[in-house]
Amino acid sequence: MSPLRHPHPLTEQAQRAAQTAADAAGVTLRDEHDLERHREIEALLVSVWGMSPQGAPIPFDVLRGISHAGCNISTAYLPDGRVCGAAVALVTPDHGSYSLIAGVAPGIGDKGVGFALKQHQRAWCLERGIETMSWTFDPLVSRNARFNLAKLGAHVTEYARNFYGIMDDEINAQDESDRLVAVWPLASEDSVACSEGRPRDVELPPAEDSTVLATGPDGEAHLLRSGDTLWARAPRDIVALRTQNPDLAAAWRRELREVFESAFAADRTADGVTRDGWYRLSPALASEASMLKNPENAR
Repeated sequence: MSPLRHPHPLTEQAQRAAQTAADAAGVTLRDEHDLERHREIEALLVSVWGMSPQGAPIPFDVLRGISHAGCNISTAYLPDGRVCGAAVALVTPDHGSYSLIAGVAPGIGDKGVGFALKQHQRAWCLERGIETMSWTFDPLVSRNARFNLAKLGAHVTEYARNFYGIMDDEINAQDESDRLVAVWPLASEDSVACSEGRPRDVELPPAEDSTVLATGPDGEAHLLRSGDTLWARAPRDIVALRTQNPDLAAAWRRELREVFESAFAADRTADGVTRDGWYRLSPALASEASMLKNPENAR
């Protein structure tokens, strides 16, 4: 799919933001079409997730087909030419986009490569008049949640139980694959601000302004109410917990499943995550006000 003749008005802003993010991370970004590079991307994804009985997370021949179909394979390269990150997205029938996978080479997760890749995807979409990207992520991985909601400006109103079935890769360690469905309105004010390095930071209210509604599997508060807003805590390091105490990890899965499903049934929106892993679950009225402010982003 080639860029539209009349791209989105925010295209230039998105392109500048993507270039700034790439410069800050010390990488070069491009939409990759080369077969041998697709083999390198497959190897990168294996280095992140390992091999499952089904093989690589996305085999190179599938990457080749995705590229040939005109969809997006955003790729990050170090100055020496090595692939250090990749993000793969499809174009959906409703003229949105769906991100299948995004990964960064082990050891450079804090360099800003993942952020640069997502900004490159945002620019790629807006060049083609695509204003929304969605993907799924594990609600228990608070680091990813903060990246998606705070650093990118996405939000969540949907919880999908056991989305992929039981996961047997090296990271998920036989866990159920419950997922939150992130929706990223690429043209929203929040997304523009985030792209320019102004994240949607939120802070947990003071203890005196909050009521504890429930404790987590570790015995500490994990669900709070402050005014009309709920706050739900995820575990600090679920990947390590799955190895050290799989029963406790499974208990966290059940606990947060109940919280999110109940919150979304009441029309709440997860629209922020604190640095220490508390999700903000805003009430329906706040969500509606945000959409009225940006009506093109209403679901």
